[in-house]
Order: sequence, then C-alpha cells, then structure tokens
Amino acid sequence: MRRTTITAAIATTALLLTACGGGGGGSEETTSPEAGDSETSAEETSAAPEGEEEETVAVRGDEDLVIWTDDVKLDAVTAAAEAFGEANGISVGVQAIVNTRTDFITANEAGNGPDVLVGAHDWIGQLVANGAIDPLQLGADALGGYAERAVSAVTYNGQLYGIPYGVESLVLYCNTAYAPDTYATLDDAIAAGQAAKDAGQVDSALNVAQGVDGDPYNMQPLYTSAGGYLFGLTADGTPDPADLGVGTPEGQAAAAKLAELGSAGSGVLSTAISGDNAIALFADGRAGCLISGPWALGDVTTGLGEDGFTVQPIPGFAGMGPAVPFMGAQAFYVASNGANKSFAQAFVTGTTGGALNSEDTMQILFDNANLPPAMTSVREAAAAADPLVGVFGDAADQAQPMPAIPAMDQVWTPLGQAYAAIIGGADPAGTMTTAGETISAAIASS
Repeated sequence: MRRTTITAAIATTALLLTACGGGGGGSEETTSPEAGDSETSAEETSAAPEGEEEETVAVRGDEDLVIWTDDVKLDAVTAAAEAFGEANGISVGVQAIVNTRTDFITANEAGNGPDVLVGAHDWIGQLVANGAIDPLQLGADALGGYAERAVSAVTYNGQLYGIPYGVESLVLYCNTAYAPDTYATLDDAIAAGQAAKDAGQVDSALNVAQGVDGDPYNMQPLYTSAGGYLFGLTADGTPDPADLGVGTPEGQAAAAKLAELGSAGSGVLSTAISGDNAIALFADGRAGCLISGPWALGDVTTGLGEDGFTVQPIPGFAGMGPAVPFMGAQAFYVASNGANKSFAQAFVTGTTGGALNSEDTMQILFDNANLPPAMTSVREAAAAADPLVGVFGDAADQAQPMPAIPAMDQVWTPLGQAYAAIIGGADPAGTMTTAGETISAAIASS
C-alpha cells in the first residue's frame, strides 16, 4: 500500500558515513518561501558522549522513492510526491534536511542518501564536481514549456541536470506615497525617493541591503547596469572562471558609479542598510524605494497595504546598460547513487502519473510553495489571478542565472568587502583591482 513518510531531520555531516571529496563549498540556499495521508516517522538519534547534546542523523528510510529537501519546501514537495506515489502505487518518503546540499553529497557518496534532491540551481557545479547527480534522460526539446532562463539555470556544461519548478530574482518596490509611478530608469526612482528624503518624509531614497560586509547579491543589478560583469561565458554558455570581470576596466568603471552613490557622493548607498533592516524600514514607510525579492512581499503588504506600493523589474541607470540581477531557480535532481534511480528518473522527468514534468504537478508545487513558476503555462494562469506573479516572473526572465560554477564561492566575501569599502569612500578602481586579484588567487588555489 502507498504511504508517504514525512521526516524533519537535522542531518550532521560528521555523523554520516564518509566525507565528501572535491568540489567547492558555499553556503546553503537561504531564499525566503513562500499532506494529507501522511505518517510521521520517528527520528533516529545517535548516542552522544556524556554531557554533550545528542545529534539527529538523517536516515534514508526504506520507501520506494526518497526525496530530500529543506523545511521551507517540505510541504510543497510532499504534496507533489504524494500525488506521484498514489498514481504509481509506491511508497514515498520526503525528508527535510538542515544542511541539505553538504549532507546530500556526503550521504550519496556513502550510499545512504536519497533518490531525489530538491535545491537551488547554483548547487549544480559542486554537485557535478562531486559526481553526486546524474544528467537527466531528456532531450533538449522536452523543456520547451519552461522559461528559457530557468532551463539555462539547470543546464551545466551543455547537459541538463534538473527540472526547475520555481524562479526568483530581485525587483524594485516603491512606496506610492512618495514614488507613485513605475520608472524607466533607476535614476528616476532614486530621484523620487530623494525628494521625499529631502522633505523629511523618509530616511532613505532607496534601500539596497549591503551592511558592513557588503552584499554582492543585492548589488548585482546596479553593478551590471553600470557595465560590470562577474564571469564571461564559454561557448556553451557556462560561466568561465578564467574570465573574471571584477578587476577589469569594466568592473572598475562600474565601481566608480557605485562610489557616486556612496557616502562620499549622493549617500544613496549605505552600509547601515543591511539584510536585517532593508525590508523592515521600507515596510515601515521609511524609504522611498527598495530592491529586494518576492520574499519581501508579505512584510511590505502588511506594512504599506496592498495598494501602498508598486513592483517592477529593476530598470537600469540612465544612459547605461540594463540592470541584470541574479536569477535563482529551484529544481529537482536525480542522485547518482540513489537506491531506486528508475523511480527517481520517472518522477523527475515523467509527464504523466503524477510525475514532476507536468502542469498538474507544477501547479501543486506553486499552490504550496507560492514561488513564481518556471513552467510558463502555470505562470500565466497564476498571473491572471495575481498580476504580481507575472511581474516577478518577468523580472526573473530578465535576470541572469546565478553562476553555478564552484569558483563562485570565492567571489562573495572579497567582492562584498570591496563594495562596502567603496560605499564608505575607498578608491573604486584600486579597491576593485585588489578584490579581483584576491578572487583570482582563491580560484586558482581551490
């Protein structure tokens, strides 16, 4: 008889059987989120030395199909998996794993991992480097019903590795009390917010989360509009770690534009605005505009009301290039060492019987995760009911998939520190040159 087991497990890498080898590190995905006939299995706990807290170990379970995800996506994945299990008469186990990516790599190598992994597309480089996921058994035309950028995100070195179900990127929110329009340029939005600031109505014209350590993710649309790039692309469209744009003339020119917006210039950018307060201050009516993602929508709606703000894809600076933020895709992958790979391939690539690659299942995932759909027909139907879904989807279509190569892990800290220094008044050209040298050296030694 079919059964779906839901397990919330805190997986500890050190307690799994073997350590993973190779591949880049990197932090776990931290994007914001947003079944019936289920039974909860007992968590298995390892014996801990006296005086130490016991640690819970992820256990694969004996279901026909085992899926690992995180607690944010647990309900959505469970609903989708349950439909597949019922249609195919098999048992399905869905587990929420805290360190999803790192523990998956370790468990897969040890032979006690899941059949299917759910996670961000920018994990692919590390997963492939560790031989942890299989290419999907699909032709290039099988994903014609998905947004092009979503398919690009799950394609690595010319091979398809995942089925994307949701996409997201940064957008521009503006408070209609002070910046009532949608804007053709970022300069126009900043000017509206600055007028409100000059009148003492808000504390800042535009909130871009940076903090004392900088934040390359939130700075990316400004950096790209001003002409900067992180990595060039190879012939097949894969980011090229040998072509780093940070210390190039393009990167230095972009840094000069950011310096104009820092403390020594207009003061629009500030390290006092961080991931901890950027959304909250805007939702409290203390900023003209905000750069953030769909995860901010709930707080913004609560604070300003449904009609108190606009949302649009981020425009570029006047006379400069388009703003191109990072795009993130959430996807399903087939584990290379799963116990039941035939079930895994059938679930991930199939189009009938509750399989993932279908409108019905993609609708289930959207209904439960509320992430802008990667499948265009599901997105269009959702946008007809809620136009904001279409806005968020359009923004993702104009964004660039986050580089999935392991070398990206070496970018975050040095580039963030460079941005913070430039905002604070450091020489933009010299600071970016140094950051580029630091990143290049780290990539070479990794």
